[in-house]
Amino acid sequence: MTVHLAAGLATTVFVFPLVSAEGRRARVRKWSARLLRILAVDVRMAGTLPPGGNLLVVANHVSWLDIFVLNAIGPMRFVAKAELARWPAIGRLIRNVGTLFVERARRHDAHRVTVETRDALASGDIVAVFPEGTTTDGSTVLPFKSSLLQPIVDAKGALLPIAFRYHDHDGRASTAAAYAGDTTFLASFWSICGERSLVVDLVVADALPATDRRRHDLAREAEGAIREVLDRGQGLPCACQEKGKT
Repeated sequence: MTVHLAAGLATTVFVFPLVSAEGRRARVRKWSARLLRILAVDVRMAGTLPPGGNLLVVANHVSWLDIFVLNAIGPMRFVAKAELARWPAIGRLIRNVGTLFVERARRHDAHRVTVETRDALASGDIVAVFPEGTTTDGSTVLPFKSSLLQPIVDAKGALLPIAFRYHDHDGRASTAAAYAGDTTFLASFWSICGERSLVVDLVVADALPATDRRRHDLAREAEGAIREVLDRGQGLPCACQEKGKT
């Protein structure tokens, strides 16, 4: 893990300035997939990411792993709380790959991030947010904060709900990856390393066009789509695709 993290930091500092945006995305995807293999996390996916950009991905939030799982299937930019940027090593890494940080304690910072996110989407990027605003143990979905969806309305793009479910290889729900409540990052990391293996199911719902839509309505529909997936129980339908070994 130490070597892999150091290699990732070196890549973002020395290689990223020399390669195209497509080259950077390919390296982020490869690095994230390798991270999941090191941690023995298999990713299974039902559905696919639509081609092109101007897409805002919204998902329920369970773990810090969620970011790397999404980057392993299709590199994207994230909107995250500014505290993450101050984490040793990992903070520098996620900052170097284009994460947009918001200072929650500053009242007017949300407007700045909304504008930056809108511009990133309009330029063809895929951006991901976790509208619950915090993490859970994965057994429930908290109400979505609609303010985080305003950028895709302004950019006239599409919203893509994705549901996360973590479980073991026998199909039993697992909270080993959960990074919620008073759990520290080190405790969460140790919990993941203590598992022989984990499986994360990603279920991609239908994209929701955001042009001329109200963000409150989009938030309600996206939350409902993800809640419906979680209410079905564990395991993917047979149409799933295993991504963890690619």
